[in-house]
Amino acid sequence: MSESAVEIVHQNIHQRQSIGHLVEPAPNAAQLEQAFQAAMTAPDHHRLKPTRFVVIPATEREAFGDLLSQALADTGQTEEAQLERVKNHPFRAPLLVLALTKLQDHPKVPHFEQILSSGAAVQNFLLSLQSHGYSTMWRSGAVVESKLFKQALGLTSADLISGIIYIGTAVKAIPPRAEIHTTEFVSEWHK
Repeated sequence: MSESAVEIVHQNIHQRQSIGHLVEPAPNAAQLEQAFQAAMTAPDHHRLKPTRFVVIPATEREAFGDLLSQALADTGQTEEAQLERVKNHPFRAPLLVLALTKLQDHPKVPHFEQILSSGAAVQNFLLSLQSHGYSTMWRSGAVVESKLFKQALGLTSADLISGIIYIGTAVKAIPPRAEIHTTEFVSEWHK
């Protein structure tokens, strides 16, 4: 890989930020497929492929908002304003994708490794979309713990809803991320 290509990759990584206000356009089918392909290259012990994605079509956003409201109620939320507010979440961006983690029992691959693999897959997905000029917001919240929500997605109680990914175009330019000084986070081990 050329030095300029390496620099482009690093710039893409360093510029990634969650953006809350997203508008059209959203990725086209080819760009979305490329992002899914990138996601599936994440580190994955024994190639179990624990990550799944579910695209919420624009025509289903209202119904998905109703499901989110029911799922939030299923977690014990009773405040009507919160239940109504969550119904509008699918309209925060032109495209929504759910990230799921289907955990498998395996003698050499504990669940935590599968969860880490799924997180890496989502990060690859986000970075791929960003390389095409799109912005994202990866959210979870109490709703992802709902048994009703998991059942609606065909998951078992042990599986995870790793998040709802909102995808679109940022309304305004986002200031660059502050420089991170790695000395606070990196050390050397000595005996």
